[in-house]
Amino acid sequence: MDEMEEELKCPVCGSFYREPLILPCSHSLCQACARNILVQTPEAESPQSRRASGVSSDYDYLDLDKMSLYSEADSGYGSYGGFASAPTTPCQKSPNGVRVFPPAAPPPPHLPPAGLAPVPRNACLTCPQCHRSLILDERGLRGFPKNRVLEGVIDRYQQSKAAALRCQLCEKAPKEATAMCEQCDVFYCEPCRLRCHPPRGPLAKHRLVPPAQGRVSRRLSPRKISTCTDHELENHSMYCVQCKMPVCYQCLEEGKHSSHEVKALGAMWKLHKVSWQRGQVAVAFETLQRDTSENSVEFEACLVAQCDALIDALNRRKAQLLSRVNKEHEHKLKVVRDQISHCTVKLRQTTGLMEYCLEVIKENDPSGFLQISDALIRRVHLTEDQWGKGTLTPRMTTDFDLNLDSAPLLQSIHQLDFVQMKASSPVPAPPILQLEECCTHNNSATLSWKQPPLSTVQVEGYILELDDGNGGQFREVYVGKETMCTVDGLHFNSTYSARVKAFNKTGVSQYSKTLVLQTSEVAWFSFDPGSAHSDILFSNDNLTVTCNSYDDRVVLGKTGFSKGLHYWELSIDRYDNHPDPAFGVARVDVLKDVMLGKDDKAWAMYVDNNRSWFMHNNSHTNRTEGGITKGATVGVLLDLTRRTLTFSINEDQQGPVAFENMEGLFFPAVSLNRNVQVRALRTGVPLPLAQWGWAILFIHILRESH
Repeated sequence: MDEMEEELKCPVCGSFYREPLILPCSHSLCQACARNILVQTPEAESPQSRRASGVSSDYDYLDLDKMSLYSEADSGYGSYGGFASAPTTPCQKSPNGVRVFPPAAPPPPHLPPAGLAPVPRNACLTCPQCHRSLILDERGLRGFPKNRVLEGVIDRYQQSKAAALRCQLCEKAPKEATAMCEQCDVFYCEPCRLRCHPPRGPLAKHRLVPPAQGRVSRRLSPRKISTCTDHELENHSMYCVQCKMPVCYQCLEEGKHSSHEVKALGAMWKLHKVSWQRGQVAVAFETLQRDTSENSVEFEACLVAQCDALIDALNRRKAQLLSRVNKEHEHKLKVVRDQISHCTVKLRQTTGLMEYCLEVIKENDPSGFLQISDALIRRVHLTEDQWGKGTLTPRMTTDFDLNLDSAPLLQSIHQLDFVQMKASSPVPAPPILQLEECCTHNNSATLSWKQPPLSTVQVEGYILELDDGNGGQFREVYVGKETMCTVDGLHFNSTYSARVKAFNKTGVSQYSKTLVLQTSEVAWFSFDPGSAHSDILFSNDNLTVTCNSYDDRVVLGKTGFSKGLHYWELSIDRYDNHPDPAFGVARVDVLKDVMLGKDDKAWAMYVDNNRSWFMHNNSHTNRTEGGITKGATVGVLLDLTRRTLTFSINEDQQGPVAFENMEGLFFPAVSLNRNVQVRALRTGVPLPLAQWGWAILFIHILRESH
């Protein structure tokens, strides 16, 4: 440790470094010593101006490259401390034999302290060790980074020496020091303190502290975080490989390092530190240590990348959830606006009826009044019932029925940890698909599997994969511990391939054998009570529906279609007072309290006893003669191969092709009121040739073959 002490002392003042600065030549200087040896270049101060101010120097007539502040020919005059000085005594020598300038006089009261005083323009600094001359820029000494590593080494060195501090004024055998004067920077034993440092006179204001708390305690205070020399408010965050220096993020965005290669500051610090230690260990472990260090840095980078990927995925999911909230908001507003429009129409109709009733009361014809009075009274009661049965009841609640359950994800984050792989624990064996329990129904597939009977390897879960139904790539549809899974929403009349694999902490097994599944060609369905309006009444195992309201209400089928050719028939079991029910297809989020086809989520044909219309997004088209009565049959043909929708009444096509460009997921749909009862007569039936003709079937078969 004693041999290292010379490395810790300033070559100018000979004492331990105080706030050392790193010069471009890699040597260090105390900040105060660097300021004391500053001079101005001839460009900044002409000889005439120096003589006018009473200052002269041998450097007035020398080039900057020939300057040497520490030669024996120095005159001892110069500019230092940031101010022009008057002639002083010749230069003295430091304990290291280097010629230095005398300390600068204190600045006038109206000027800032020496440590903060501005540096003259084009000031020059010469390194006292390598004699390299340096011209300071407009930042002055602030352009030199502080050597915080050297400060830390000095702190630890002085701390280790503090326990054995001796009196510096004893003549023979120095006694152990009992106090230190912070102003005099001298350690005293008790007799020397009483003799040489009495607590009176000008020394009364000096502060005496225990030796271990002297200069060491001040240097052991927490050091500030290293800041950028170009951007003082920014901390160093990256390392420029080309310039071999730490930089901040502003240097990368707008500074001279914007196009340079940079790396993480912590990773480079570890690499450089490891390279230093490598020279001190045995040669036999050098390769092992290097590989371990590099792998550690690489693993750390991978860990950061994985965590960043999780954060990015969470941010993307956050954006998706916010989008759903916005869509729900728009949907609620649209329902409210539609109800306002509906109530406005009802109010206008009711107002007209009331005005008509008032005019009828004014009539003086008794027979004519009695002829229409009963019918008019029934209309008034009917209108009153409509207002009292939910017309003014809000169709949409103001609450958002969207609950985000983040507890499982938060628990998973808390349990996130490294998995220690053990070579002694093998991966699981491939699972076995149980063919007798695997089946399809409509557009759903149920699969079951198990582990081999003789397998004893622990399994933590399974991954089930299906292709897209057209021989495309496999995708994960289930991950969990169960050994049975039902997959809904598949395409009708499609062939799917399924496979499963097991996993544990060690790894993932091979895939099981591939199982081929065929979904139904056509769909069988009943009406769905779960998605229907509350006024809909169900019977006959949910195959028959009616309504308890005079307003139209919507009910959907349980099965959705996204591919293939589908045909179903509906029977009119009851038809009173000539209402106009609607038949067709709809999205799952269609409005349930208005006639089918009023919004953009439904495609329908509504029909009365004389004629029919096609309707989508409240647009009426293709009026066609011919209506329905009790016992009539309505047929719906959804051809998703040609993307068309066609209707029939009593096995005769009703009008032209109703809708084209049909694409997506559609559910069978009906809207009706209390005057109508509808029964799902036939679902999942082949296309009737007598009804639709051989030409349509031929075109369909031709398309399927290609």
